[in-house]
Amino acid sequence: KRDGMIGNIYSMGLALQALGSTKMFYAPREWDCAQAFSVVYGHDYRQPMAIAQVLPALVGRSYLEAASLKCTTSTRTSPRLRPSLCPMPTLILVHYSIINKLQGKHFSNTISVWVPAGSTLLKVLQAAEEEEPNVFCFRTEQTSWGPMVVSIHGLAGNSDDRTYWQFFSGTDALQEGVGTYKPQDREHIQAIFSTY
Repeated sequence: KRDGMIGNIYSMGLALQALGSTKMFYAPREWDCAQAFSVVYGHDYRQPMAIAQVLPALVGRSYLEAASLKCTTSTRTSPRLRPSLCPMPTLILVHYSIINKLQGKHFSNTISVWVPAGSTLLKVLQAAEEEEPNVFCFRTEQTSWGPMVVSIHGLAGNSDDRTYWQFFSGTDALQEGVGTYKPQDREHIQAIFSTY
């Protein structure tokens, strides 16, 4: 893509590894590795699988060579690890909709919930379920990429029917999972029962 993204943020690590290790054989067209790496540097990777896939590309080595890297330790505390000086978290308002127009009885429900700033989408789903458990109940399954929503409002995705729950911010499909995506204040998140 023109912004440097290769596929999506989850496929970037593998794509960079492949392009980096085959660059002498890769002839169809030039690729702007600096632009691709700027996408990686600008993303806050949190899932171990994503970090493991992007690490070799970042250090310019293979998985086997990455194990021999010498990392310096720092006695300074990382800013992310320092305790917050603000005792009360800032809250944001997130609008969350669940929509099914595919199977059974169709539904479209919306709720607005307050969550601490920096919360993941999973926290939004949990807050919605706490407020209206009969409507916004959901189920997840743990994957190597983090939690995956498999059921909302009693309606589960099914590989035989090729159905799943797809998440959107406005009209844009999310490129991250519920365990890593962090909604902004006043953002409208939609979970739409979809087919692939």
